[in-house]
Amino acid sequence: MAGTILNIPNILTMARIALIPVFLLIAYWPPAIGVYGHEGSWTRHIILTSLFILAAVTDWLDGYLARVLNQTSAFGRFLDPVADKLMVAAALIVLVQWQPTISMAFAAIVIISREITVSALREWMAELGARTSVAVSTVGKYKTAFQMIAISVFLLNWKAIEPAAYILLYTAVILTLWSMIIYLRAAWPYLKKP
Repeated sequence: MAGTILNIPNILTMARIALIPVFLLIAYWPPAIGVYGHEGSWTRHIILTSLFILAAVTDWLDGYLARVLNQTSAFGRFLDPVADKLMVAAALIVLVQWQPTISMAFAAIVIISREITVSALREWMAELGARTSVAVSTVGKYKTAFQMIAISVFLLNWKAIEPAAYILLYTAVILTLWSMIIYLRAAWPYLKKP
């Protein structure tokens, strides 16, 4: 069954992308749940956090199912990382608007910039036939975990745990930079060629 586009893992990945407009609708359209302003509704934050956690879980689940059910496909290998980056970027942009501080904006810029850089690097390395040189690293997996947890905590908008959210977020930022350096070092022999 490997190679089929409409398989369970790919449907989960497409569902994750479909969650993004729902996420944004709840974040930005107050009449959708009868409240105004992001700070005034615990319900809004629970829903947003739940949607983001659901997306994070399906990120893990689609890859697991693809391997276990032997339902891997080129479409899935392309779409899965795109879906992850889209949801994370959407959530970070929402958080920057909600908390327009230098520390939040800096973290969002670093994370989004790294994702663009590494995606371009992987695409270029694939053209050279050296994609495995920049395969996902363990540091990259830890980065993703800290990033998902930090964003989830921020989406709750619970001021008492905000310091913990910043610690998680900046741990993700450090891992983001570290993993980018790992990828760039792996690609360096190819980058320095004339």
